[in-house]
Amino acid sequence: MPNRLRAAKTAVVVVHPWGVDDGQGWKTPQPAGAIFACTPDKNRVMVQHGKVVVNPLLKTLRSRVGMVVYSLPGRGDPIRRKLYRSMSYKPSAAEREEAQKQLTAKLKSFRYQGSDIPKRIELRSSKPAIDYFRQFPGLDASARYNNQGFRDLPIPVMGSIEVAPNDVVVYDGEGYDALKRFLQHNGIEHVLMCGYHADMCVCSTTAGHENLRRDFNVFLVGDAVQATFPANSSARYATNQAVSFASLNVLITQTSWIIPD
Repeated sequence: MPNRLRAAKTAVVVVHPWGVDDGQGWKTPQPAGAIFACTPDKNRVMVQHGKVVVNPLLKTLRSRVGMVVYSLPGRGDPIRRKLYRSMSYKPSAAEREEAQKQLTAKLKSFRYQGSDIPKRIELRSSKPAIDYFRQFPGLDASARYNNQGFRDLPIPVMGSIEVAPNDVVVYDGEGYDALKRFLQHNGIEHVLMCGYHADMCVCSTTAGHENLRRDFNVFLVGDAVQATFPANSSARYATNQAVSFASLNVLITQTSWIIPD
């Protein structure tokens, strides 16, 4: 199968590069909040991956490809509308500068404090495992531990990725049909897909490959994605498994295999 792509008809899509625990102000609530990769240490692993893998790839390809696209949850809000180019609006430099100040103020004003974890867990029945997880589930990303309103804050693109003025941010709430029309209107036929998390968001969100593979030639960049990795110190095994499953339906490449000419 030929896999020489015309760069002008190619988009690099980075799925859910959430800017959390990266110094921009949005951070994991304490003492037991859970967001993105779930813990501050694991979130920093993702941010570092963005710095050493995704950002260099974007810098190499940005001037050659048709566009660079990031997807984020929810819908656009007044702050991010002025901070990032969207499918319908391109802010001015002055708007970006103002929005950056507003984003910083908004994120830093939140109280990143949730409920304490249980000090005592009662195991009253003959099924202690059920009792334990009913009182203290392995993952609780609700307002109980994240604080009310945490998930309503404007999520930025992670700070380790340098967003250029012409890069486009799309939001899951806009739906796949709008994204498809936007890419096709801009002459896009091929997608190089990066992002977080390869076992969930990269698969099934608006800009995930389960949608895009229906209308575009999708190449999942295996080393430019990361999977969630509960109970592990590294994402390598979970990522390998997610990429292996994805290979049943999309083509797989690696950053070192993408050779501009």
